[in-house]
Amino acid sequence: MVALSTASVYPESTATGFALAARLGYDAVEVMVGIDPVSQEVDAVRHLSAYHEIPICAVHAPCLLITQRVWGTEPWAKLERSAEMAHEVGADVVVVHPPFRWQRDYARNFVEGIADLERRTGIAFAVENMYPWRASRREMQVYVPGWNPAHHDYANATIDLSHSATSQSDAVEMARALGDRLRHIHMTDGTGSAKDEHLVPGRGSQRCAELLEHLAQRDFRGHIVLEINTRRSGSREARELDLMEALAFVRLNFAAAEDTVLP
Repeated sequence: MVALSTASVYPESTATGFALAARLGYDAVEVMVGIDPVSQEVDAVRHLSAYHEIPICAVHAPCLLITQRVWGTEPWAKLERSAEMAHEVGADVVVVHPPFRWQRDYARNFVEGIADLERRTGIAFAVENMYPWRASRREMQVYVPGWNPAHHDYANATIDLSHSATSQSDAVEMARALGDRLRHIHMTDGTGSAKDEHLVPGRGSQRCAELLEHLAQRDFRGHIVLEINTRRSGSREARELDLMEALAFVRLNFAAAEDTVLP
């Protein structure tokens, strides 16, 4: 299943994300719960899914700096609400970032808390790889218990290739380390700069095609979600071309890898 994150059409709306995903041939949508009020409302999101006849595979919890006040300020309550939305719209994954270092109460026993949420809700909370913050030659660790989910006992994880670029880590090796715990992919790209770029796959330095080959060889059954930055596309037409190029990259490379797998 190849899905489109609604974040990929920002600054256009969640509704636009659904419309473009359906029209361009994506299989599903990941809803980024953000500052767009529509993304925060279960009924509105469910209506968009039904209207465009495209399923929702995942909900991205509001854990970005820009969404710190979306659905209140209590982080665990946000995750509970994300699980409720996932149940209501038919998604089986909630994507979540590890806590910021200053979220001390939230960070305390985070790994155990995620496991408890999964047991109680039946939803996979796929913890996403993040990255150290870098400025000049200085590096700051801002995520607790750490930015790499392979180093912790999460049952489910997300790999984001823009984040692996920013952390200057190897997404393929991370996927191998995670094994069957890898549940979700944010397919994108980056050049290794300190900026989280979210480029169209193939435009950066990440091993995007190699990761897709690895996934095909292990018969990956999770979600591959295009989460790219189209803010600088310049026009709706250019944005659509970027979204089509990203989708074609995934489909072609995954299919080519599948063809090389022996029966």
